[in-house]
Amino acid sequence: MKKTEYLFDFDGTLVDSMPAYSSVMLRVLDENDVSYGSDIVKIITPLGYAGTAKYFKTIGLSLPEEEILRRMHEYAAAEYLYRIPAKNNVIPTLEALKAQGAGLHVLTASPHDMLDPCLRRLGMYDLFENVWSCDDFGTTKADPAIYKMAAEKIGRPACEILFLDDNYNADKTAKEAGMQVCGVYDASSKEYEAEIRTVADTYIYDFSELLEK
Repeated sequence: MKKTEYLFDFDGTLVDSMPAYSSVMLRVLDENDVSYGSDIVKIITPLGYAGTAKYFKTIGLSLPEEEILRRMHEYAAAEYLYRIPAKNNVIPTLEALKAQGAGLHVLTASPHDMLDPCLRRLGMYDLFENVWSCDDFGTTKADPAIYKMAAEKIGRPACEILFLDDNYNADKTAKEAGMQVCGVYDASSKEYEAEIRTVADTYIYDFSELLEK
């Protein structure tokens, strides 16, 4: 499935951040004794910080949204700035794709104040033509419109762009928006692999597989 335009998720796809990402979110609930279901990570991953704060309000968290966001950012900052690593073979694969003339782009729920420094620290930022947070579009990855807007900015029809994400809800929504979809294995979403495969055009366990497709 050779493509010339790739749109990558960030958390759990490019970087091994899902343990930190989910623990930051759930810490806020745990501190306030709010109960949640076993599928909480699957639900909140496409929503980003602002969307998750709104969702947490609907399941019983009484803090103001501004305070929820402040705590999330405080807890997450050090992880993204100093500790979160790239996933296996991500950097050499991106370099190879770029050398082949592919256009590389990022669309993530993470905010720029964590996204950009993390990509720069790992030496990846300059490999991408566009690095977008959901904040740039004023909506979330649970909204098909965000993928259509990203395609417009890339300047290609959605059907000519390969979207890569480890989250079922994001993969499903991108597919509904007309993109080709590649599911990405991550330990945090391994129980949803079969579900992801039902909506994805292909699925990878390691980034190096992209060079073989």
